[in-house]
Amino acid sequence: MCSSSQYSGCNPDGKYYVGQTEHWQRQPLLTIAESRMRWLTLAKVFQIGMGLVGVKKWMAGGVCCSKARLDGKTVLITGGNTGIGKETAVDLARRGARVILACRDMDRANKAAEDVRKRSGNDSVIVKKLDLASLQSVRQLAKDILASEERLDVLINNAGILSCPKWQTEDGFEMQFGVNHLGHFLLTNCLLDLLKKSAPSRVVNVSSLAHERGQIDFNDINQEKDYHPWKSYSQSKLANVLFTRELSNRLQGSGVTTYSLHPGVIRTELGRHFWPTMPLWKRAVYTPLMFFIKSPTEGAQTTIYCAVEESLQNESGLYYSDCAPKTAAPQGLDDEAAKKLWDLSASMVGLT
Repeated sequence: MCSSSQYSGCNPDGKYYVGQTEHWQRQPLLTIAESRMRWLTLAKVFQIGMGLVGVKKWMAGGVCCSKARLDGKTVLITGGNTGIGKETAVDLARRGARVILACRDMDRANKAAEDVRKRSGNDSVIVKKLDLASLQSVRQLAKDILASEERLDVLINNAGILSCPKWQTEDGFEMQFGVNHLGHFLLTNCLLDLLKKSAPSRVVNVSSLAHERGQIDFNDINQEKDYHPWKSYSQSKLANVLFTRELSNRLQGSGVTTYSLHPGVIRTELGRHFWPTMPLWKRAVYTPLMFFIKSPTEGAQTTIYCAVEESLQNESGLYYSDCAPKTAAPQGLDDEAAKKLWDLSASMVGLT
């Protein structure tokens, strides 16, 4: 038997209603079971939210914890006007380094340099012209650096192109192989004497997990017979790993150490050629997953780690991911292929 009052009442179904007892209302007071269900729902939503945050944090990967200072040291970063290159520049400038941004688009590079100066509090950030799709531009930058810089402590080969159409460089090379590998191969070799003079110094090559799917096609290095954007990209990233390995072998005892790395899947402009080619339904599926992809700051951590971590001083030629050593794919450990690629690359850029 339910009791009645001025403000509540019940009807034969046993539920209480708000209002005068003589005027039944449509809004029932929450029963204990309904209230409990609502709290359980809220708790479940909170649990899911915390789980998503946890997954995002896990996807962010390792963080470079080194406190190393770079006062008096000079760092050159290719493609440092955007993405992980720019975030790497900010971090190294904060450590006191003189930072050189080597970029193709000078307007964007100058704007990026100004932002790096403001964020780092370091005015020693300069811009140099570099088009990795032109061997002449690469040689001109190297000539400029050798004439203007007394030292070079860290060279970070960061710039790259991903999954572009079948384009050629100024010198007739397949674009991705030419920019991602050959341009950096030539630049590094042209600056080796300055790096040796500045020893201990480092060469950091930004590769990718995509190297695991790569194969060096020595019979069709420019993919003239069967071009596929991802196949070409994977070949160029494998070339980065092999170049790092062979360069390390050739620099033993010089004080110059080499590192290749996978930065992670990152929200940058690198996918500007790839994203528009995807079917609309794929973009719809992938868009929500962007929440979990690394930011440029998170993606820059392994590059920074390889550039400054003190414990790596005596390590060389290895591959890293999430601020830790990682075993490269079997084809990235092939010393014979690494030497063969070196000889071919040297011939292609005119070093022999």
